[in-house]
Amino acid sequence: MTPRFLTFVSAAMISAAFTFTITAQAKDFPEGSPKFVTDYPAAMAAAKKSGKPMLVVFSATWCPPCQANKKNVYPSDAVKSYHDKFIWAYLDTDIPANAEVASKFKVAGIPHIQFLSKDGETLDQAIGGTSPEAFAKTLKNVLKKAAKKK
Repeated sequence: MTPRFLTFVSAAMISAAFTFTITAQAKDFPEGSPKFVTDYPAAMAAAKKSGKPMLVVFSATWCPPCQANKKNVYPSDAVKSYHDKFIWAYLDTDIPANAEVASKFKVAGIPHIQFLSKDGETLDQAIGGTSPEAFAKTLKNVLKKAAKKK
């Protein structure tokens, strides 16, 4: 085997390991978190079927505010009462399959949270890190907007 071939194989293996690590970490949610769906079409189908509004969290493993929201905001006591009132989707922006939906909502910075009606219409959005209390207030306001869409 030539050195060039070995370099190519090594690079491919490192890339595959990195991709697997990102995917595995993105699905690792703390105890007490809402039930996140990591597939946008499945989340949309669940929202239509249940009649609940949906929130789509665009995030990444390397993003400190994203990870702070994931660990401290979504599973918090302030937000827990909203877990069953929404369909929760968590999309890692580093996964190529999520690029189209991120583009659809013009995600330019993360964390980016898109709030949608059961029919996929935008109700609101939030960008950046937040506190549990501020996020709970946002969820309350989004539910009011969703109720008007019924």
